[in-house]
Amino acid sequence: MAKDLSSAQLSSTPLSLGGLLPPSFEEATNRRQKARAAGLDPDYWYPVEYDERLEAGQTREVVFWKRSIAIFRGQDGQVRAVENRCAHRQVKLSLGVVEGCNVVCPYHGWAYDGEGRLASVPHDFFGKNRPDFRIRSFPVQIRYGLIWIFPGDPEKAQTKSLPEIPELEGKNRWSCVPVDFTWRAHHSMIIDNVSDFTHAYLHRRFRPFTDAKLKNLVVEEDRVLLSYDTKVGDGPISKYFVNRKRVNTNSIELGYEYPYQWSNTDNKIKHWCFVLPIDERTTRSFFLFYFKALDIPFTSASIPRWAMAPFLRIANRLLVKPLLTEDGFAVEAEQEGYDSCFDAPVAELNPAVHQFQRLTVKKWEEYLRRQASKGAEASPCKTGVTLQQVPAAE
Repeated sequence: MAKDLSSAQLSSTPLSLGGLLPPSFEEATNRRQKARAAGLDPDYWYPVEYDERLEAGQTREVVFWKRSIAIFRGQDGQVRAVENRCAHRQVKLSLGVVEGCNVVCPYHGWAYDGEGRLASVPHDFFGKNRPDFRIRSFPVQIRYGLIWIFPGDPEKAQTKSLPEIPELEGKNRWSCVPVDFTWRAHHSMIIDNVSDFTHAYLHRRFRPFTDAKLKNLVVEEDRVLLSYDTKVGDGPISKYFVNRKRVNTNSIELGYEYPYQWSNTDNKIKHWCFVLPIDERTTRSFFLFYFKALDIPFTSASIPRWAMAPFLRIANRLLVKPLLTEDGFAVEAEQEGYDSCFDAPVAELNPAVHQFQRLTVKKWEEYLRRQASKGAEASPCKTGVTLQQVPAAE
């Protein structure tokens, strides 16, 4: 049952009809409501920031599903991630500084290493031994120019792999310049958007795809695979950079390989979308578009490999970001509409979208069952924390 709100509560929450908020996952009465309330299973790797944006000696806050995490790069160049709070007074460590390979709280100077152990305390212990506190730490990887963290069970980090993108690694790797957006929309709306090709009207200016017809839809254990017959990249500018004699742009394959999304046009044009769920209404999305080759317009020559990265930076600014900004407008408008009309009849026609939502709901239910089998989930300020308290004064 949806929750009723007082006027004071409404001032800080999304407005909806009748003073009601959309139901929680447990309260949801249909699949759409469940999908729009589900989190993402933390037992996967998630990108949280660009590697190049975190310099040695810097710390930054990132958030995974309402849990604040401090990432920091030590003077050795290694990136570490810990729970974003000092065990002393709960001040965010991302507000502090990095000294050596430790992150230091700005309040009393308590320093923590990459394992979350209290490494040093710069003030008097009042006749007691140094306190032995430990906050949670998170596994970290750097790949594809992104910092990835594993916010779930750290013992599973070794068995869960990042998406394999061989085209972005090695001597002959394809050029890729990622872009990202933070949108006020639930992550499931973004997954629906990037794989649902019925919204060509939204992109009638840029025409990234037109006349789409769903050709195949295959549902497997943890993924949904689909393809459309469509005209890809038929925009007024983009069409001049793709050689349609070498690239079949009349169809596209897509996949929702939970929790990641990808597309593939003739093994020549590809992309991945990685979503970072911040809360029920906020998602950061990283888009990686990469191309085997693009043509110099009105010639038979391809853009040289050395020029691809600079070209993609310009293309991102002039084409990709404006195009994706249209998607951002749409999903934020959808979120606003859902907040107001969450009880409206489900009017979705695309069968693929129903399968995306089924998978999102299924995986969240699996996670919740695992948590229930372990007992009630601890609060974010207790999960994974080992505290050996300072003996009380006599």
